[in-house]
Amino acid sequence: MLLSVPWTKTCGERIAMDIKIDREIKIPVYLQIASSIKQQIMTGSVNSDTILPSERALAKMLSIHRNTVARAYGELKGQGLIESYQGIGYRVCASAASEEGMTKNCIAQTGFADARKEHRRGDKRVNWLDQIKDEYLDMTVTFDEMFQRFSRPEKISLGSGIAATGIYDREKLSKRISKIVSEEGKKQYFYTPYQGDEDLRRQIVSYLSTKGIKATTRQIQILTETNQALDFLITLLVKPGDAVITEEPVSPDTYRAIGLAGGKLITVPMGEDGIETAYLEEIIQRQKPRLICLNSSFHDPTGQVLSVEKRKEILKLSEKYRLPVIEYDEASELHYDIPSISPMKVFDRLENVVYIYSFSLTFVPGLSLAFIVANADLIRRLSYLVSVRLVAMDWMTQRLLAEFLEEGVYYRKLSDYRKEYKKKRDIVCGKLEEMKELGVSYLKPKGGIYVWCRLPDGVDSKELDSRAYSSGISILPGYVFYPSKNGGREYIRINFSYETPERLSKGMDILKASIEECMKG
Repeated sequence: MLLSVPWTKTCGERIAMDIKIDREIKIPVYLQIASSIKQQIMTGSVNSDTILPSERALAKMLSIHRNTVARAYGELKGQGLIESYQGIGYRVCASAASEEGMTKNCIAQTGFADARKEHRRGDKRVNWLDQIKDEYLDMTVTFDEMFQRFSRPEKISLGSGIAATGIYDREKLSKRISKIVSEEGKKQYFYTPYQGDEDLRRQIVSYLSTKGIKATTRQIQILTETNQALDFLITLLVKPGDAVITEEPVSPDTYRAIGLAGGKLITVPMGEDGIETAYLEEIIQRQKPRLICLNSSFHDPTGQVLSVEKRKEILKLSEKYRLPVIEYDEASELHYDIPSISPMKVFDRLENVVYIYSFSLTFVPGLSLAFIVANADLIRRLSYLVSVRLVAMDWMTQRLLAEFLEEGVYYRKLSDYRKEYKKKRDIVCGKLEEMKELGVSYLKPKGGIYVWCRLPDGVDSKELDSRAYSSGISILPGYVFYPSKNGGREYIRINFSYETPERLSKGMDILKASIEECMKG
């Protein structure tokens, strides 16, 4: 079916636009609508600032349900092609139809093949899209744009995994940093060792002993964040075509690092106590994976904890098949209703486990550090990769953390973080209890900073994300945590670490109202 729909520009000019809908194919109608509109924006048939018909009006024109139009507009909005304004409706973004905007959106949303076609024939300039490796072009989600939304102060952030502010006194922190800078003198102008500051590594050895992990400074590599540590390890260990086992849902940091290394991702569903292990040995025998990569404690995004039994079961498989395990951990210290959790590394007798720990949620926001604990030979090679990739690392943050660990400041503040996050978790879960009447379901996390919520039947997280953002809050739709992007549309991840209790409460009320709007259509 080919339909011609009248569009109105700001000046009142009416434009004929073709929207193609074929009900014989399996592509959802909302995606067909979005694709037709997008094509005409990209080609310049529809100019920037063009006002689109309302959801109700277009639904009537096409003889379809309003929810279908809402999903189509939500798809275009998520791609940065259109925007919504109160009292105006939907309008084509000013940059969407520009040459720069066309290229950017083509790369990020339609795939590298179409983007490369944008290069003009006969143009003597280098076509950079043709030079870049395919795996860096074929992007289905523009993560930077998505995560940048969380930092906008006018929006209440329910999606960002950022540490709470206010735990460390700003004035005291400023004085301490000034003291470090003045005392270090000329040392600050020299690079720290590629493996990380020696004093900090000694303090981490002591810190690890409190978790039941025995290590030496030769077994520790300092880095900035979990995603950086994962990227370096996977670059070092995974060859193109190698299979890697991980959970699903899974952090984008994990599956993107594996994909860019040319690895083959094998996902295993999650149960209530972590990754399902019933068929894990069969998968190992059949796929012959290079390694297993797991988020063991207060999993991102589900908040689940890998049970001790499963930790030991995975270790037995690791030993049986000489299979490396990467265990990354950002939240094991943030336990509220259960005792401290022993990392899998504690039970590792043969150095088969590579352990990553991040201070991102328990230290000063913006001064994040992480470390890797592994076999000394592996760390030595990893440090060489660091020397190639980084050359120098942040000496000041390393010195600050080393002093706070030595003086016990970090441990005292860790207790404050637990109290703060628990209070905020209870606010969020209290609001979610009120939403159960709408059909919202969730499992109250016993630690960490995330709540994984299932939406009412018929509510799509991508549509909800668009509506919620227009209403003043940012959330993270569940499909982001599914590498294929085919799952998770019925889920959202709520973060409660960053915002104040007052803003959290207000944000959850806005979320409820947005869900109700989606249910009405």
